[in-house]
Amino acid sequence: MPITNDHILTLSCPDKPGIIHAVTGLIAQHDLNILDLQQFSDPSSQKFFMRVHFGHAESTSHLTESFSTLNKSLQCEKFNIRAVSRKPRVLIMVSKIGHCLNDLLFRVKTNQLGIDVPVIVSNHPEFKELAASYGVPFHHLPVTKDTKVEQESAILDLIKKNEVDLVVLARYMQVLSPKLCSEMSGRIINIHHSFLPSFKGAKPYHQAYERGVKIIGATAHFVTADLDEGPIIEQRVARVDHSMSAKELVDEGSNVESQVLAAAVKWWSEDRVLMNEAKTVVFN
Repeated sequence: MPITNDHILTLSCPDKPGIIHAVTGLIAQHDLNILDLQQFSDPSSQKFFMRVHFGHAESTSHLTESFSTLNKSLQCEKFNIRAVSRKPRVLIMVSKIGHCLNDLLFRVKTNQLGIDVPVIVSNHPEFKELAASYGVPFHHLPVTKDTKVEQESAILDLIKKNEVDLVVLARYMQVLSPKLCSEMSGRIINIHHSFLPSFKGAKPYHQAYERGVKIIGATAHFVTADLDEGPIIEQRVARVDHSMSAKELVDEGSNVESQVLAAAVKWWSEDRVLMNEAKTVVFN
């Protein structure tokens, strides 16, 4: 059967006995097949998380009433069903460093990443030609302390106009306002160019160089109003040594950043990332 008939159900709810039976039983009642199922019960938060890939149905309209009843009975905090054929729409933001942007666009073009990118936003004009080479509209929205409100209002307009599901900060070097973070809560992913919580702030690789570290890394996380404190989705590291210059650390770090951000966006786009208070559950 074609994948276009497949759907993914994700949910989180208070933990209790019988959740898996309730979900799988309902799917079976409608003569649907479970293709993949992952679940996690967190003893700390006492919450249950689940991702079910099921098929094959042209739509889930005939399941609406049954799933609505299930949602209420489980008291779900999150309950979502998405057709696998529907690609999430992602707005990418960037400043003057473009390796993550270029990596994401290449992965989309070569079908390594199942998203649509309807628009790119930058506070600098440098990557207009790169965006054009991939056929993606580019919006140069400069920002200063005095124009931040207007600039972010324009960004929110683009989000609504383009029906954006996720915003990705691909080395966008501006702090977002609490309003924008709130409006897009749980729907903004940032790549931080260090292995959080170490070496925050400007030039983390130079900080790492000065400290003579033996590993460097990158962190993809959800954005909150607290700078670089959002729930972590993915982290990776690379080994370095005493012979490497600060520039070589930056170059090696760029590779790690691209890999980490691409992984985080891919897992999010496949409904594998669920929020668990200040942490995440990632079914990868």
